[in-house]
Amino acid sequence: MSTEPQRDYDILIIGCGPAGLQAAIHAVRKRVTVLVVGKPEGSSLYKAHVENYCCVPGVKTGKELIETGIEQARSFGAEFLFQDVITTDHSSDNTFSVTLESGKVVRSLSLIICTGVSRKGLGLDREKELIGKGVSYCVDCDANFYKGANVAVVGDGSAAAHGASTLSKIASDVHLITRGLDVSSELRKELEESDVTIHSDTSVKEILGENTVEGIMLKNGEKIEVEGLFIELGSKGAMQLASFLGVQLDPEKFTHIVTDEDQATNVPGIYAAGDICGTPYQMAKAVGEGCVAGISAGSYVKKLLRNHSSKG
Repeated sequence: MSTEPQRDYDILIIGCGPAGLQAAIHAVRKRVTVLVVGKPEGSSLYKAHVENYCCVPGVKTGKELIETGIEQARSFGAEFLFQDVITTDHSSDNTFSVTLESGKVVRSLSLIICTGVSRKGLGLDREKELIGKGVSYCVDCDANFYKGANVAVVGDGSAAAHGASTLSKIASDVHLITRGLDVSSELRKELEESDVTIHSDTSVKEILGENTVEGIMLKNGEKIEVEGLFIELGSKGAMQLASFLGVQLDPEKFTHIVTDEDQATNVPGIYAAGDICGTPYQMAKAVGEGCVAGISAGSYVKKLLRNHSSKG
């Protein structure tokens, strides 16, 4: 007798921007259960102003549009958890699981990735030149290159906190540079119980070293000798999340997820929409792709459940 795969929700959507919200609205109308995770203020739309979106006259704030979208998706039955995703996993039974910053694990039959893209570094002199020579934007990708080394992580969100905690098990000394942490109490406790040295109310002023990173100078005047500087601004990006799942990224810059006309990735059950799928970075494109991804994921789940039912 065949049983349905164990899951908490049929579809889990990562990202609370326009792509994620539109995906939720269309997915839940397929009569499947939907959970949206992420922080609305993490969307690039949140602090923007919009005046070029069809059928929306005048100038609207991104905050207003996102809050309206959340209530709209809720009215159709979607649920929300305003937490960042720390890790993702593809289980042997073809379900997916994500671990949130609170430590909560959620399982689903399908994932829709709508995380947007990181559009900023620290803007420091020679920051770009030293990428791969001590500067990294991905702890999960590069941590193992720094076994026994002194490293620093800069950032205020869950990616920086989790990255510092991860590095504390690999590197010799780990310094977290933050203007002020905005993370869950559970993640903060994990960080405080680690060997990470936290430098609060400051940021990086200068990267030291000619051909490789040799240290950093903080704005409070403190100098720290490090071999690696991990810049983790905000929440986990597409590269980190996709690296756990085998999702194909664009072959040139590895910054965007490759999808087909149904917004499907190379991994069955995983879809993507919005800025994470490439330019132009416009709300209209994000909403359109979110619509397609939501419908496609809903159809995928319904077919999956029908197949399990027919085997019963």
